[in-house]
Amino acid sequence: MSECSGLVLPIFNESTWHVGLRATLYLIAMIWCFLGIAIVADTFMCAIEKITSKTKIVKIADSDVKEGIRDVEVKVWNDTVANLSLLAFGTSAPEILLNVIEICGNRFKPGKLGPGTIVGSAAFNLLVITAICIVSIPKDEIRRINVIPVYVVTSVFNLFAYVWLALVLMVITPNVVDLWESIVTFLLFPALIIVSYAVDKGCCCVKNNKTSSEVEIGIGPKAVEDIDRCPDENAEEERAEIIHLAKELGRNRDISEEKAAKLAAAKIAQGEHHSSMWYKVNARRGFSGGHKLIPKINSTLKELYENVKMRQSQMLSDIASTASINFIDLSDGGTTAVVEFTASSCAVLENEGKVRIGIRRIGRMDIPVTVLVETIDGTADAGSDYKPLKEYVEFAPNESLREVYVEIVDDDIWEPDEFFFIKLYLPEEKKQSDVVIGKVSINQITIINDDEPGKFEFSKPSYIVRESNSSAQVIIKRINGADGSVSINWKTTDMSAKHNVDFIGGQGDLTFNHGETSKTLSFAIMDSMLPERDHSFQVEIFGPDGGAQVGKIGKTIVTLVTDAEFDGLVSRIANQTKQNLDGIRLDTSSWKQQFHEAMNVNGGDIDEASAFDYIMHFLSFFWKAFFACIPPTSIGGGWITFVVSLLVIGLLTAIVNDLATIFGCLIGLKDTVTAITFVALGTSMPDTFASKLAAINEKYADCSIGNVNGSNAVNVFLGLGLPWLLAACYWEAKDMQFDYPAGSLGFSVVIYLSCASLAIFVLLVRRKMSAFGNAELGGPIKTKWATGFIVFILWLLYVIISSLEAYDKIEGF
Repeated sequence: MSECSGLVLPIFNESTWHVGLRATLYLIAMIWCFLGIAIVADTFMCAIEKITSKTKIVKIADSDVKEGIRDVEVKVWNDTVANLSLLAFGTSAPEILLNVIEICGNRFKPGKLGPGTIVGSAAFNLLVITAICIVSIPKDEIRRINVIPVYVVTSVFNLFAYVWLALVLMVITPNVVDLWESIVTFLLFPALIIVSYAVDKGCCCVKNNKTSSEVEIGIGPKAVEDIDRCPDENAEEERAEIIHLAKELGRNRDISEEKAAKLAAAKIAQGEHHSSMWYKVNARRGFSGGHKLIPKINSTLKELYENVKMRQSQMLSDIASTASINFIDLSDGGTTAVVEFTASSCAVLENEGKVRIGIRRIGRMDIPVTVLVETIDGTADAGSDYKPLKEYVEFAPNESLREVYVEIVDDDIWEPDEFFFIKLYLPEEKKQSDVVIGKVSINQITIINDDEPGKFEFSKPSYIVRESNSSAQVIIKRINGADGSVSINWKTTDMSAKHNVDFIGGQGDLTFNHGETSKTLSFAIMDSMLPERDHSFQVEIFGPDGGAQVGKIGKTIVTLVTDAEFDGLVSRIANQTKQNLDGIRLDTSSWKQQFHEAMNVNGGDIDEASAFDYIMHFLSFFWKAFFACIPPTSIGGGWITFVVSLLVIGLLTAIVNDLATIFGCLIGLKDTVTAITFVALGTSMPDTFASKLAAINEKYADCSIGNVNGSNAVNVFLGLGLPWLLAACYWEAKDMQFDYPAGSLGFSVVIYLSCASLAIFVLLVRRKMSAFGNAELGGPIKTKWATGFIVFILWLLYVIISSLEAYDKIEGF
């Protein structure tokens, strides 16, 4: 094994060492270098993001503004061109540079590691990553390709790239690459960009409803909704969302300002639509213990947030089903039973003999509940006007309504209307920690001397409600009679406050049962996205039936006023959230920031760092500290970072080339097999985690699997086209031909084409058949695992058949 060597390695003579030890050391070194490439690729892609996000100000005609012209900030780079050029190069840089370095280092003669890695990576990307994405979708969910025209183009180019590769090596000029063939191969790269751009713009007889899409090496839009938005609009939306979440979390006393800001930043980052490159960067930082693009939140904080969302969801659900609502959820998301009266007041005729009082239970329903009711004197006296009551009321499991009756004393003496109270208690002798008394814990009972249906009016002509409250509650009273069941209509009218923007209003009706004299209308107060002045809306009652009338106060004004203390809390949370979001941007502003993130586990967020983060931070510390020396993206618009990080990737790729070659030699593995297994897996593993995360979090499948076809095509057009062009020019200058034996590579290409065609057919069948959920990813558990397994088996077949041919166990072409 003394002849095992590469371009640079070994640095010193190690041939006397044990072969097993040498192989183990080279394997560890290769894995460690793959980790380094992944980390510097993070920096490289951040530079690309900085370059392609550059904007400029253009003037456009606008009749709505006074001058007739307004300034608009637009992106300099077209999304399609950016993603199929710089971003494609960024994703495939290790494979491309491996081929360039290998062929240049081999005196412009073909190597076996680089080309094999191109095909091996393509097989792994299309087959393994697709299989993982199919089965990773949560239960009963699906993900579909959204931008079909561009996906079709990149799929065709993917298959054609390897068909062309087979034609060049095995048909047109067998075992030789002519200069014109290398030129055509290289020019297919801009052709891919041009055709994808044309299709994306709706040319080529392809109807496209979008004006522009963000193509991630083929496809991968941020979202159809985000298309063509300028940076100012995105910043304004983000600011509004920060304020919304700050208000939502600020109402929860269990969450501190710092934790609320961290949680808000995490939720905003998770809720945004991200590019394929964003997921690749996040995945690389995830397994290197680096600074995450989504802040990690612990389970306790996550549970608190889910409770907040559950209560809000329950509140909005109740709005749709009833007009009389208690918006303050005392049930803690349904975990506690809440007992209260059905009305806060009622009336009874003296000659009726008794009055019925309704008691309801909401929230938790699966436990028995016991409450105590007791009457209390008002102007009516117990004994002479009514019979006192003190008794226990028991609710059986799943029982929601009970009634109690209070007897009324009927005498022949005329008296004015009198009232008394009945109150709800929790018995002290019964320990019921999961039961609470609701807001309507006292009911006022009025004894009246007439049988009129009564009049309806608001309790007061105006209400002032703090905007920090979750609801505005308006009381409707029934006076001068309470005989019979009567309904009355209500509606809200927008003033400065707007329905579904500042509050949830509308129209409906309220039913007062016999004897009921008071009911409450509750209107949810919406979180205003931006600070506002005091604003109002009107509530009106009208059209009572059963002979009832509307009283003097038939309309009332509800004014929502700002809460200075609460607004201060919201402002502090929003500012901290903005700082947290600025800290997870892709670009870096200074060397100080880079070294701070490199030197600290989890980028400095130590509180949320896991044991895995600490281990990977230790293993990757050298690479992080070394790459922190690369100029930050704030210098030179990202171009200096782009060039320097590309040079570093090239250096590491040369070392990996040697490590893989020597490792394969030491264990008796041919370069072709080493390329399609160890090297292909090493270059593609970070993208696997990124695609899985994108498949789970994104609405569509474009970011997760849509970019695979374009990436595979670019690997051929650039990864082989560029070194072929260099070598062909070199040999043409010497008036000699560029010999390129097809060998195992040609056979491997044909096997890949067969497996790739079957995999794309499987995705097509999944999209067309309801048994698979009519989607490329996810769907019913059995069918998604079945198709995922089939696609994964295709990769195993590719590796096994290619390896058998390389070792002459089966005959090639």
